[in-house]
Amino acid sequence: MRQPSDTARRVAAVSVGLVLAAGAAACGPKDNDAKGSGGDSTPHKGGTLTVLNSSPQENFDPARLYTSGGGNVPSLVFRTLTTRNREAGAAGAKVVPDLATDTGRPNKDATVWTYTLKKGLKYEDGTAITSADIKYGIERSFAPELSGGAPYLRDWLVGAADYQGPYKDKKGLSAIETPDERTIVFHLNKPEGEFPYLATQTQFTPVPKAKDTGTKYAEHPVSSGPYKVVENENNGEHIVLERNKYWSAATDAERKAYPDKVDVKSGLDSSVINQRLSASQGTDATAVTTDTNLGPAELAKVTGDKDLASRVGTGHFGYTNYIAFNPTVKPFNNIKVRQAISYAVDRSSVINAAGGSALAEAATTYLPNQKSFGYEPYDLFPAGKTGNAAKAKELLKEAGYPNGLTVTLTHSNAKDFETSPEIATAIQDALKKAGITVKLQGLEDNDYSDTIHNVKTEPGFFLAHWGADWPSGGPFLAPIFDGRQIVKDGANFNTGLLNDKSVNAEIDAINKLTDLDEAAKRWGALDKKIGEQALTVPLFHPVYKRLVGKDIRNVVISDWTGVLDISQVAVK
Repeated sequence: MRQPSDTARRVAAVSVGLVLAAGAAACGPKDNDAKGSGGDSTPHKGGTLTVLNSSPQENFDPARLYTSGGGNVPSLVFRTLTTRNREAGAAGAKVVPDLATDTGRPNKDATVWTYTLKKGLKYEDGTAITSADIKYGIERSFAPELSGGAPYLRDWLVGAADYQGPYKDKKGLSAIETPDERTIVFHLNKPEGEFPYLATQTQFTPVPKAKDTGTKYAEHPVSSGPYKVVENENNGEHIVLERNKYWSAATDAERKAYPDKVDVKSGLDSSVINQRLSASQGTDATAVTTDTNLGPAELAKVTGDKDLASRVGTGHFGYTNYIAFNPTVKPFNNIKVRQAISYAVDRSSVINAAGGSALAEAATTYLPNQKSFGYEPYDLFPAGKTGNAAKAKELLKEAGYPNGLTVTLTHSNAKDFETSPEIATAIQDALKKAGITVKLQGLEDNDYSDTIHNVKTEPGFFLAHWGADWPSGGPFLAPIFDGRQIVKDGANFNTGLLNDKSVNAEIDAINKLTDLDEAAKRWGALDKKIGEQALTVPLFHPVYKRLVGKDIRNVVISDWTGVLDISQVAVK
């Protein structure tokens, strides 16, 4: 089972505004080019790319970063065994080799994975990258002082549960073998067909032991990617990257590395970022953001301007906003009450509260509506666009509430357009039509998170959301519906407290599959099976709209990240 602290960090990473992860069915600018006011739209090498962000790129150490597919800015410096395919749309949801020659070779039951490194890999100082460096990079991610990365390795590697990292335990992890300088072998506790996805996380970045400076490594990590860190001020508030002359495109089919320099400036107000990108004056003409979306008001202004509209990229992250039920709390222990609420929901009003149809898409499935997740379209409790109050009343009568009932909906007071008062009020209004009186309980964000993720305090009826660590049904369904992941004395995310042996067994069976397309189909079928228990009411999947400067070229948005891939961008 995941460590509660690690799991808490996971959701924090997902919630951070999808800085590192997010998915896309569409690319905004035509032909993936954000075309300026004139000149050649073909991407060329050279120039400086400016990145305007609200959140600083803190803890710029591969051990401490929680990324998907290698992240965005981090992937310019850190290469991993595998990475995401840097293409637009569905093709971008595939995992591909990075430092390795392939995505990994499993044994028969997917408990042992072997990788071979490409020839000619070098660090920024010209020294060779070896398999021992990747082993060491993974091991240091277990050090308590370098916490923050994904928790899976502690769970998946044999004998890793209590490992404290190489500073305290110099023996290292016997579950990782390096028989020669180009081979690395991983021994797992159980079958994991999705190990190639995990190998995209920055913990798989090579770190030369002789250059490891512990907690200070973030100030100047040794680059294995196309850029090296030349400045890192105030823990990621200002990062400057310049070319790593020893990086070779011949070993890296994914990163284009067009600009000569990347200047990342953070700590900016989101409205200021969008204003600067809109005006595109001076260096802002060659600027992008990796963490700031357009809000409803800003989007309305942009839509009315043909030039600005042509500079908006659209993406869809693997993310679902939903109503959660705790079936141990009355009246939600009655499935007919849960079904009634499912029928009563007015998704049109919820979407309006989330910023409108340009920023949110109706959801009737828990899995996001993308092929890579195994999406199988279903609507078990068809409410239409505005809710089915008559069907809801019928079910309430069958449940023993012919005169309706009164319930409390817990939500966050944060203005996030997801679990905020606007969404809660839209649900309150819809359920009133079905004879359900909803009292709203708004909590400050930290209190809200602590309350809903604690089995002892989890309310019966509340707003929630979830995003995946990689584009698959596994990291989407397992943390929420696998009964063995219920955490009684820590951060719990199985909100429905579901512990169904058949569901648990199917999760195990799918995890054994190394054919990811086949696995996706099984995840989709499992989603529908779980949906029949009405433990959640899927509401909507968010849509991300981000502006780029007028002289930005080659905007690529994939179904893995849902946001502009900084490794593909050119500035002229």
